[in-house]
Amino acid sequence: MKDNVIIDLKNISVSYGDNKVLDNLNLYIRDKEFITFLGPSGCGKTTTLRVIAGFIDPDDGEVIFDGKKINDIPPHKRNVNTIFQRYALFPHLNVYENVAFGLRIKKMPEKQIKETVEEMLALVNLKGFNKRNINSLSGGQQQRVAIARALAVHPRVLLLDEPLGALDLKLRKDMQVELKNIQQRLGITFVYVTHDQEEALSMSDTIVVMDGGLIQQIGTPTDIYNEPKNAFVADFIGESNILDGVMLEDCLVEFSGHRFECLDKGFMKNESVDVVVRPEDVDVVKPEEGMLKGVVSSVTFKGVHYEIIVDIGGFKWMIQTTDYQPEGANIGLFIEPDAIHIMKKSKYSGLYGDYSSFSDEFDELSIVEEEEE
Repeated sequence: MKDNVIIDLKNISVSYGDNKVLDNLNLYIRDKEFITFLGPSGCGKTTTLRVIAGFIDPDDGEVIFDGKKINDIPPHKRNVNTIFQRYALFPHLNVYENVAFGLRIKKMPEKQIKETVEEMLALVNLKGFNKRNINSLSGGQQQRVAIARALAVHPRVLLLDEPLGALDLKLRKDMQVELKNIQQRLGITFVYVTHDQEEALSMSDTIVVMDGGLIQQIGTPTDIYNEPKNAFVADFIGESNILDGVMLEDCLVEFSGHRFECLDKGFMKNESVDVVVRPEDVDVVKPEEGMLKGVVSSVTFKGVHYEIIVDIGGFKWMIQTTDYQPEGANIGLFIEPDAIHIMKKSKYSGLYGDYSSFSDEFDELSIVEEEEE
């Protein structure tokens, strides 16, 4: 159903030389929706945002806004506004004049400008900051000014390209809540770009997971997490043990040398599949009580739980448990049918889900600042 659609991207393709950044992308965005493009660096999410904004002309396809094709309309005439990771505030103007900038370009009356600026500063919790110098503000305060400036011109759609990337962790989490509240209060469409899974899960109505210029999955945060479409989505959204399996019949799958009841149906008899088991969905039991048995190869205390890596026949599982298990311990794993999710094989099969080379340090090093062009 395409109810209440404000943006419709039809068959959008963008290439730079031989590099195809977007490959025949189709996507619609509803009015007043908080939608997030999520994926690794180079997946095409920022390019999609810039196509909507008008900063990039697609090689093929149509950008439809409110039922009208806008491919030939320049960015400043589109009813959208963009906030970048680098806020692009004017250092020579104070807070008030930064927020008023777009309104002055529109030649609005001074009285209306004053009312709008006051309203926007109150909205982002910067009341009384009117005369402050931009350079005297913290990163979080500068970001709030950028939001106020973007919203002051009352765009139908606000585009946000990694807007929290420059903030520290605690401030980033505070601003996640703040942005969601602002979006709900104003009732306008937010289109958000991030590579941060937690950010996408906590803020969005809809998540679009992208890789290689293609949409891998669209759904609510709950759907994306609980029902990933392929190994890429399962691995990118949270941690996942992803194993080779065979679907013996409806609701019966074999993996790791054992048969398990599950809830999935509709696969061919003896079809090769990918099996996903989330680390938090595995119960640690005595070896003799386990469906699977293994040896603990490493233990990391995470505050709320322990993250343990378990070797089961040479495949390294990640388990998250509140029960401490020492390194070298023999343990059993018990898995409920609703903790097992079956996915069709894809080009991503076999690339993810074994924690043999897992380390927090390596994980952190792999998160680099997004540079998609």
